[in-house]
Order: sequence, then C-alpha cells, then structure tokens
Amino acid sequence: MNTARAAIISVASITAPQLALAGRQLEEPLADSVRGALSAAIASSAPPIPEFNNTETKLQYLRWLGEMSTRLKRKKTDFETRKEFLQTVWYESKRAGLDISLVLGLIQVESNFRKHAISVVGARGYMQIMPFWARVIGDGDAGKLFHMQTNIRFGCVILRHYLERERGDTFMALGRYNGSRGKPQYPNAVYAAQKNWMFTA
Repeated sequence: MNTARAAIISVASITAPQLALAGRQLEEPLADSVRGALSAAIASSAPPIPEFNNTETKLQYLRWLGEMSTRLKRKKTDFETRKEFLQTVWYESKRAGLDISLVLGLIQVESNFRKHAISVVGARGYMQIMPFWARVIGDGDAGKLFHMQTNIRFGCVILRHYLERERGDTFMALGRYNGSRGKPQYPNAVYAAQKNWMFTA
C-alpha cells in the first residue's frame, strides 16, 4: 500500500461516521396513551443539573462522579466532556428510574461511548436509537438523536418502557431493546459491561 493511499484511508477512518455493531429496536404499534406518555417523558428540555436533598447525597454523587470519570478516561480524555456525559447519564437514569451502571453498560455495548456512532441498520448515538422513534414519540427530527441529552433521554425512556412491558424482567427488556428478545447474547453482554460501572459508596 503506497503512502498516499494509506493517508487517505487514515483520514477517512477519522472523518467517516463510526459504525456500531448494535442490533435494532423494532417498531411496534403503540396505544395512543402509551405514545402520549412516552412523548411527554422525552419532551422536557431542561438541562441535566442534579439536585440534592442533603449534603450526604450530594457527596455520594460527587464520589460517584469522580470514580466514574477515572474509569471513563480512556474513552473520553477531556475532563469536561466526561463530566457532562456522566452528569447526563446520572440525571436521565435517575429520571427514568434505571440503574445507572446498567445504562452505562448498555452504552458501552451499543456504541462504546461514541456520540456519533451509527449502526449498520441506522441506529444512532450513544444508546443507538432507531430513527423511527423520533417520528413516533419525538418531533420527527432524527438528526437530534446525535444530541447527547436527547439521545440518552430517548434511550432511558425506551428502556423503561420495555421494562414495563416485560413486567420488570431486565433480561427480556434488554433483548427487546436490542431487537433480539429472548436470546441471551445481548443481555449477557450488557450485564458483563455493567460490572465495569458498579459503584459502592
């Protein structure tokens, strides 16, 4: 391979969208009430600023943030970028009533923490949201799925929806999220990745 060709390939690998190896969420009919509830759940544009009832809770969050920032450093080298990302994941996970380590494990498996990841079936961003969700419960603008908070909010709301459909069965909900309901490979991969993000205060 000559030098010029190698340089072109190197530049292309940096500038081209990064493909992700995620599965695909399946578009299913939603009752109007469910669609309305999901739309309402993703509608607020408030920034993900944590609020705390007491000093101990705030200190626990700060300890978590510090530890997770250290663990994530190889994936996101800039501190402010890591902080904003982790703050958003914390906020949106709590908002949706999800285990934060599970959400981080899912993000690791889905996109390996790449904001602009695109799967072979067109799923987008950190949590690999299929564009049809923007039409079904959003404003129709699939481009917004590359916005960090929008993507993570959609992902958390969708995972919560699947958990409710599966009556709290995380294994089945994760399979549904990936479009592989009932198969063990994807849930097991998320559970394995989740171990990287467990935190004991």
